[in-house]
Amino acid sequence: MATGSLDVPLLPLINRDVPALRLEQTIGEVLVALRSMKLAQQIIYFYVVDQERKLRGVVPTRRLLMGKPETPLEKIMLDQIISIPDTATVFDACEFFVMYRLLAFPVVDRDNRLLGTVDVSLFTDEMQDVAAAQTARDVFQLIGVRFAEGKQVGPWDGFRNRFPWLVCNIAGGLACALVAGLYEHLLSVVVVLAFFVPVVLTLAESVSMQAMTLTIQNLHAGRGGRKLVRDLATEFFTAGLLGLASGTVVGLAALLWKHDLRVAAAIGGAIALSIVTAALLGVMLPTAVRAFRGDPHLAAGPIVLAIADLATLTFYFNLARLLLH
Repeated sequence: MATGSLDVPLLPLINRDVPALRLEQTIGEVLVALRSMKLAQQIIYFYVVDQERKLRGVVPTRRLLMGKPETPLEKIMLDQIISIPDTATVFDACEFFVMYRLLAFPVVDRDNRLLGTVDVSLFTDEMQDVAAAQTARDVFQLIGVRFAEGKQVGPWDGFRNRFPWLVCNIAGGLACALVAGLYEHLLSVVVVLAFFVPVVLTLAESVSMQAMTLTIQNLHAGRGGRKLVRDLATEFFTAGLLGLASGTVVGLAALLWKHDLRVAAAIGGAIALSIVTAALLGVMLPTAVRAFRGDPHLAAGPIVLAIADLATLTFYFNLARLLLH
C-alpha cells in the first residue's frame, strides 16, 4: 500500500486478514488451526483475543513454535501491547513506527476489540528504497523522514500551531514573576536565593519532562491509566531519590560558596520537594487528560512546565522564609 498523504485515515488501509488466536487455546490447538487457514503472505506477530474479540496479548512467533503443545497461550503471551486506535491517521502510524521500532501494530476500536493490523508494508515506497539495505533500521529512519515531512507546514500554519504554546510559556513566566514579587523583601535581604532560582527551576522542569514523556509512552502502549497508583508510587520514590541527590549536591555547593548552613538547607530542601512535585505532575496531568478521552500531549510541554515552575518557586521561597526568618 502506498500512502500519498499522511492525513488520510488509517482504518481503510489496515490488514483485516488477521489470524486472531483465542485466549483459551493451547499451542497445539493453535498450530493445527493455523495449518487449515488461508493465511496472508506475511504474518509478523500473532495476537490473542477473548470471546468478545478484545485484544488480550501478543505471542512472539518463536514462543509459538518452540513451546510445548499442551501449554495454554495465556502462559506464553505478552500482555503489554502497543496498539493503534481506529481513529488514527497514517501520520499517527508514522509516529508509532518511529517511536517504538516495531514491524507491525494491532489496530483496535475504543472498546479494545481487534480490527486488524498495520505493518511497515504500508509504506511501500520506503520499503522499495531500502530493499538493497535489508535492515529494519533503515526502514524506520525513512519512515521518520516521511513523518518529519508530514509536519512541515506554511509560515502562517506554523505560527498558528506554535504560538498558543508560547502563550502558555508567557503566562507561566508572568505567573512566576508574580510569585517572586511576593517575596521581594526576602530576596532583598538574602540575595543569594535569587542566584539559585535558575538551578531550582531547571531541575524541576527536567524531571517533570522526563516523567511526562514516560507517562505518554505508557499511555500509547496501553499501560498507563489502569496502573496509575503503581506508576505514581514508582515515580514518587524515583523522584525522591533524584531530589535527595540533586538537593544535596546543590546545597553543598551553596554551603561552600556562602558558608551559611540555613541558606544551603533552604536551597537543597526546596530542590528535593520541587523535584518530587514536578515528577508527580508529569504523571498525573497526561493521565487525567487521557481519562477524559483527550490527547495526553495537550498536557505536555508548557502546561506541565508552567505548573511545575509555580510549585517549585512556592516551595523554594516558603521554605527559605521558614528557615531564614
